[in-house]
Amino acid sequence: MAKKQNPDSPPAAEAVEKKKPEGAAPAAEAPAKAKTETVAPGGSTKKKGRQPGHPPRRGKKLRAQIKNIYQKVAKEVPAPLKKAVSLLKSVKRAKFDETVEIHMSLGIDSAQSDQMIRGSIALPNGVGKSVRVLVFCQGDNANKAREAGADFAGSDDLIKKIQNESWLEFDVALATQDMMGQVSRLGKVLGPRGLMPTPKAGTVITTGQDVAAAVREFKAGKVEYRSDKGGNVHARVGKMSFDDEKLVANINTFVEQIRSVKPSGVKGNYIKSITLAGTMTPGIAVTM
Repeated sequence: MAKKQNPDSPPAAEAVEKKKPEGAAPAAEAPAKAKTETVAPGGSTKKKGRQPGHPPRRGKKLRAQIKNIYQKVAKEVPAPLKKAVSLLKSVKRAKFDETVEIHMSLGIDSAQSDQMIRGSIALPNGVGKSVRVLVFCQGDNANKAREAGADFAGSDDLIKKIQNESWLEFDVALATQDMMGQVSRLGKVLGPRGLMPTPKAGTVITTGQDVAAAVREFKAGKVEYRSDKGGNVHARVGKMSFDDEKLVANINTFVEQIRSVKPSGVKGNYIKSITLAGTMTPGIAVTM
């Protein structure tokens, strides 16, 4: 006859657990998930890659090379323009043709609207980049713009394409004066990207201005500039492959343009500093 179990006695599994001798190895636990996997909200797992904002660790040789470059620059700067251009080329380490940029810190009050600086200038030797130019125009001006080298020229068709398809496959947008009423509808699309034609930037072609001449200027290397909230102006002035003389000429032209548009309300030092830099080089302080 089967023996009845006392209700006050522990279950069989617990009794077996109690009988285990002290010091015995615990039961093997289920293997933990690999550290390279995370559980998504839906329950699926995905590999954990490099987090945004955290570049890969630099190797010992690369760290030493960068350290030597910065030490070399620190000994030479600030330098005259010609020497600064030569120094900039000597610290180049990238294999591609880097863009040369100029950064100017100005003594302007960005909170004052009359001290904001904005415009455009045609550099004598271009910027070494193929610029895609779009022109909002109609009638004979469209043909003139295409003959001068404009990549796109038109009126309602281009406006609808930008509105409906968010098409922005161009670098500079020009517009004739008679088209600004229609182009103004694109302000929310082109404005945040710096592509909206404005008279201050020289991208609105007035009635007496030649459409073909405006297109040729921007295709040849006419650059726009605009002061930011910190009172700084940035622009590209060429490529590393340019001769030193061409880079110097472009830089001098740009600096003289910034000097010529000095707001009347600025007091004290107008140009605080000028710095040259390549796409992947440290900044070179320039004395001019």
